[in-house]
Amino acid sequence: MSGDVAIIFQIAGIGIIISIIHTVLKQAGKEDLAHLVTLVGFVLVLFMVVSYVNELFQEIKRVFLFK
Repeated sequence: MSGDVAIIFQIAGIGIIISIIHTVLKQAGKEDLAHLVTLVGFVLVLFMVVSYVNELFQEIKRVFLFK
């Protein structure tokens, strides 16, 4: 169960770091780069979530013996 909570904290941490970087870059006048950093952060979190959803579906297949 603690591993599940760690995943949530990892995603939240990435979000906080990306938002700080976005704010700093936007204040520096580099809005295009700020949007790019936000997009990269979103894609990173998306890949993390997709891998966990894949694990969930594999576990569902294993439980119901769909192999």
